[in-house]
Amino acid sequence: MDFGIIGYPLGHSYSRAFFTEKFQREGIDAQYHNFPIEHVDELPRVLSEFPNLRGLNVTLPHKQAVIPYLDELSPEASRIGAVNVIRIDRSEGKPHLKGFNSDIIGFVESLRPLLKPTHRKALVLGTGGASRAICVGLEGLGLEWRYVSRTKREGAFTYNELTPSILQEYPVVVNCSPVGMFPHVDECPAIPYEALSEANLLFDLVYNPEETLFMRRGAQYGACVKNGLEMLRLQAIASWEFWTAPNP
Repeated sequence: MDFGIIGYPLGHSYSRAFFTEKFQREGIDAQYHNFPIEHVDELPRVLSEFPNLRGLNVTLPHKQAVIPYLDELSPEASRIGAVNVIRIDRSEGKPHLKGFNSDIIGFVESLRPLLKPTHRKALVLGTGGASRAICVGLEGLGLEWRYVSRTKREGAFTYNELTPSILQEYPVVVNCSPVGMFPHVDECPAIPYEALSEANLLFDLVYNPEETLFMRRGAQYGACVKNGLEMLRLQAIASWEFWTAPNP
C-alpha cells in the first residue's frame, strides 16, 4: 500500500517521518511519499503513477483547490470548505476520492486542555483553508471568534486595528498563517505583543520551528503558548482512521 501528502513546498512536512516510523513500528507493509506538486491539477498524474495509493494528506496550498477533484466530501469537510485528508477507494476500478478534514479534530483536542473560563473569545490570524477548520473548532469549544486579515474585510479586524483592549476582549489568539514557518523563522504576525499578559493564550499552527517568534514574543509577556506539533500528531492519527476504517 502507498500513502502520501500533496502540497507545495513540502520541506516543512512532518507527516512522512510520522507514518514511516508508524509503519516500521507496527509492521505495516506500506510506504509514505511526499508529492510536492505546485498545482493541484497534477493530482490525476499522481493517482495514475501510484496505482496502490490508498490515502493522501493535503497541505498548503491545496486544501480548498483540491475539492473539485473529489467524488465525495464528509459532512465536516463540506461545512469547513477545506480538505486535508483524502481516502482513495479503488474497489470499483476507477479511483473514488472522498475528502475529510482532520484539522478540526487535532486542533480541538490540542487546545481544549489549555482553556480557562475567561477564554471566551478568540482572534484567528489568517483566512485560508486551515483557518476555516479552526473557526469551526472554536465554535465547538464555545468560543466566539473574529478573523484578523491583512486587508479590510467585513466582520474582521486588520492587524493595524488591533489594540490592547481588543487583546483583552479576545484573549485567545490562533495563528493560522504560515508567517514564522521555516525558513522564515525571524518573522511573526504583526500583533501588539506588548499588550499581552498571562491572561492570553497563543496557539500557533506552525510546528517548524518548534518555538516560533510568535510564541517566543508571547511568552515574553506572560502568555501561555503552544505550537501545532500535538495537533499534527492527532491529525495524523485521525488520517489513518479515515484511510483504513470500513465506513468512515
